[in-house]
Amino acid sequence: MDFGLSQDQQMLREAIARCLADTCPLDHVRECAEDEASYSEKVQSALSALGLTGMMVPQGHGGLGMTLLDAAVVAEQLAYAVAPVPFLAHHVLVPIAFTQAGSDAQQAEWLPKIASGEVRIAVAIAETVEARSGAGVTCDGEKLNGTALFALDFAGADAFLVADTGGRLHIVRAEAGGLEKIPLTTIDRTRSVGELRFEQVAAEPLADDGGATAARLRDAGRVILAADSIGAGQAMIEKAVDYAGQREQFGRIIGSFQAVKHMCAEMAARHEPCRSLVWYAAHAFDAAPDEAMLAACHAKSHTGEVHRFVARTSTEVHGGMGFTDLLGLHYWFKRIGFDRQILGGPEAVRAEAAVQQGWTRAA
Repeated sequence: MDFGLSQDQQMLREAIARCLADTCPLDHVRECAEDEASYSEKVQSALSALGLTGMMVPQGHGGLGMTLLDAAVVAEQLAYAVAPVPFLAHHVLVPIAFTQAGSDAQQAEWLPKIASGEVRIAVAIAETVEARSGAGVTCDGEKLNGTALFALDFAGADAFLVADTGGRLHIVRAEAGGLEKIPLTTIDRTRSVGELRFEQVAAEPLADDGGATAARLRDAGRVILAADSIGAGQAMIEKAVDYAGQREQFGRIIGSFQAVKHMCAEMAARHEPCRSLVWYAAHAFDAAPDEAMLAACHAKSHTGEVHRFVARTSTEVHGGMGFTDLLGLHYWFKRIGFDRQILGGPEAVRAEAAVQQGWTRAA
């Protein structure tokens, strides 16, 4: 059986790649990062013109009704260009949440606005994976209290989708009384993350399904983060190979040295199998729900380890230049580091998979 991208998905990948090549050069990424914006209106507008805002919104609500595999294809290209635009939370997780757990009224209110780009919604579900001391959100009737860390796509959000300690999701408007919004600084300056503090904040709950929708969001998020790592890793490998073919040392191109050849070959050998692993995890999310959780865990944990190696090795191939801002290699390096840790590092995700399979007990 052949397993690969469909013709439509290949066209989608090429369209996103062309768009980013035209609108998102590294100098523009650097400008956004230096301004602490973590957001490019120019790039976002160009992607919106391609229908990105509504790609995961059902067609009945004005979207394109695409799959998680389609979203993974897009995520890979966004990471390849280190595009400073919101994607994971607003364009992927939020439509899934409303489609699965939103009431008819909630879907009618929010999904068309998401598809049209009228609103932007951040997602705070980190505490459903690992909760730090003092973090966690409790629900008292229709009021939220507590702290949610690492809200994704934070900057400029009009509302927040928040998971409480029981896994139930709530939609909170950005202007709600008692809500404090604090930007967080992470290693990745191309994406926006924040902290939310709640003190008797009015919220509108989604369906109480025992945390099933929050679990689905974790799976989807892990797959998209893994796809993001693949895009960033691909860029770092290509940059290392190009540099090795140009840099001279001792009167020779460094790519002619056996050690450098081995470094580049090792990166490619570890990186390439990850793509099919992530594609299958994305496919399973929609087509094989019983396998989705384990496939997402495998994809997230394995790509996290592989691309940490790729990031380190690509930097080593560049030598001292790899650590400078001149080449900008650090943008991909830091993006991979963010992908590795958010929604669970490899160790935590593997432990979760082991519990799911009955190999060990939950801590």
